[in-house]
Amino acid sequence: MEVQGRRKMLRFLVMLVLFSMEMAVPSTASRSKSNLSTQNHEVQAQLKLLNKPAVKSIKGPDGDIIDCIKLAHQPAFAHPLFKNHKIQMTPNFHPERAFAESKVSSNTEPGSSRKITQVWHLNGRCPEGTIPMRRTKEDDLLRASSVKAFGKKRHKTIPQPRSADPDLFSQSGHQHAIAYVDGDKYYGAKATINVWEPKIQQPNEFSLSQIWLLGGSFGEDLNSIEAGWQISPDLYGDNHTRLFTYWTSDAYQATGCYNLLCSGFIQINNEIAMGASIYPISGYHSSQYDISLLVWKDPKEGNWWLQFGNNYVLGYWPAFLFSYLSDSASMIEWGGEVVNSESDGQHTSTQMGSGHFPNEGFGKASYFKNIQIVDGSNNLRVPKGLETFTEQSSCYDVETGKGGNWGSYFYYGGPGRNPNCP
Repeated sequence: MEVQGRRKMLRFLVMLVLFSMEMAVPSTASRSKSNLSTQNHEVQAQLKLLNKPAVKSIKGPDGDIIDCIKLAHQPAFAHPLFKNHKIQMTPNFHPERAFAESKVSSNTEPGSSRKITQVWHLNGRCPEGTIPMRRTKEDDLLRASSVKAFGKKRHKTIPQPRSADPDLFSQSGHQHAIAYVDGDKYYGAKATINVWEPKIQQPNEFSLSQIWLLGGSFGEDLNSIEAGWQISPDLYGDNHTRLFTYWTSDAYQATGCYNLLCSGFIQINNEIAMGASIYPISGYHSSQYDISLLVWKDPKEGNWWLQFGNNYVLGYWPAFLFSYLSDSASMIEWGGEVVNSESDGQHTSTQMGSGHFPNEGFGKASYFKNIQIVDGSNNLRVPKGLETFTEQSSCYDVETGKGGNWGSYFYYGGPGRNPNCP
């Protein structure tokens, strides 16, 4: 009887322990429900931070909603660093000859291009005193790896032409075809960029064409200001070609973001929306469309300004965001970049530029033309010693040229996977 009693007591104790453990550890279902609740709270809080009350909202033909928000309500001012920041409504200086070139090139060699705008303009404009901001949707945040990661680059994506081992770039998944200058102090950069709609193989890949202004080393202290056009299904949820900007002051670790998705760039313009679709785009052996971008440092205030076309001064990056770029840039890069996410040894078929190699020329290949830098005297001039770089010329390539009303230019891009780039 004594042994049987002890057995009963032991069974009771085991059942008590198991019951206590069950009560202490939430079930998989309850944990999942709790996680979803936390994620939903974070998503809603971020949407509230990014989507400010609109004076007017415009739905574009591409499905975007553009909210016209008061200039002082933009997300930049949510950060304590901006608490007492006085908005600079106009730059003190433009680089000389910044307005000398026409938006539309003449019919002389190598070809002509046409005026470009944004899709949402077809359905309305934002009033004075507001800025247009693409509304962030819940799905946009849910596509990101986390709410905090939304609007940020996942990896360092700066091409480093001086690297002794180009394979490092291929292994990182990023490939480039660029022209660049270094070895001097640069106070801005300008170019006219042909706009296309390259095909993207995987949603987590992207294709872009941009200007980089760089300061510091290629380590953890890298400063970068970037502007151009991109296709990024992960960020925007579609395959439209969009105007974008980016910045970082610590090599993409903790600082910086795309467009207006964090404190950083301050927009003053009410006509052009960051992250909005560009319209129309170039066609193969058809009409060609390009955008002109100028980034320059205001010699008086020290802020870095962005201009789109000849008429739209969009806004600025305050000098206090940066360490090295608070003075000047040490390298300028122009060109294309893609992400290759293929892990089985086969190259992605994501296109760069038009998806055609530079040797096909005007109307077929993508280009940068009228490439210029801003010097220490605030003058626009043709860069000396323009060099080129690409990791795999059989996948994406670049070819420079000079002359005529195109000034210093280059064709670039390619199809990615092809018989010579398996």
